[in-house]
Amino acid sequence: MNFRDDDLTHYAEHGAPPLPPATREIRVEHAGAWIWCGTYGEGAPVILLHGAFNQSGDWGHQVPALVEAGYCVIAIDNRGRGRSTLGDQPLSYALMADEVLAVMDALGLRKAAMVGWSDGSIVALTLAMAHPERVTGVFAFGTVMHLDGLKVLDPEDPLLPRVFDRVKRDHACVSPEAERFEEIARAVDRMTSTQPTYGDGALAAIHVPVAIVASERDEFVTDSHVDYLVRVIPGAERIALPEVSHFALLQRPEAFNRAMLAFLGELG
Repeated sequence: MNFRDDDLTHYAEHGAPPLPPATREIRVEHAGAWIWCGTYGEGAPVILLHGAFNQSGDWGHQVPALVEAGYCVIAIDNRGRGRSTLGDQPLSYALMADEVLAVMDALGLRKAAMVGWSDGSIVALTLAMAHPERVTGVFAFGTVMHLDGLKVLDPEDPLLPRVFDRVKRDHACVSPEAERFEEIARAVDRMTSTQPTYGDGALAAIHVPVAIVASERDEFVTDSHVDYLVRVIPGAERIALPEVSHFALLQRPEAFNRAMLAFLGELG
């Protein structure tokens, strides 16, 4: 039977499944912060980039599926999240894209596929714009590349406080800067209230394979923005995930993983 957690009550109580033991863990210094990553398995490299307040541990349903499919998974904690430190630089998607490059260089990776969720997908597409030679393709789930693609959040949505409470608890368990959670949250809020602001020209310059992956009940992203991204990014494929929200990888991981693995398989 497929695992389902549509209302995220299981996630709120237990979190994502624990990641398997890492093949390798490193911390890379970049622009005043230490960026953590763990690698899992062997094969073609796939980099996982998490959402705004999340961390690499939230890929607990995806890492084993990717390893079983023959990929080397690189899970990165963006600065201030998970096991990475915040540093004193203002958060930006360009800065976090540069951090991904720093990790790739430290691991000796010339090129990798990117699987991004929410803010992680923005980082992945930002990297694809700036350094397409380093990106095999981007599976971009829950993506907004301009602020006009955002919905007004429903204050009565019960999923959002469940997720925020969970990530706050997880941060306290794994972060080397657990006492800075509120500061980190404010830094993320400042970034997401002013970024991203990529226009048609920047998006049209993306020339790597891209899947724009949209959930039926996304709390954050408008349908019209999904249509726009598919239209303006050359060759972008649209993948629809029915009956799930912005947290599909946690709600119905088997369906998410099928779509992810199918896209990665097309990259060769």
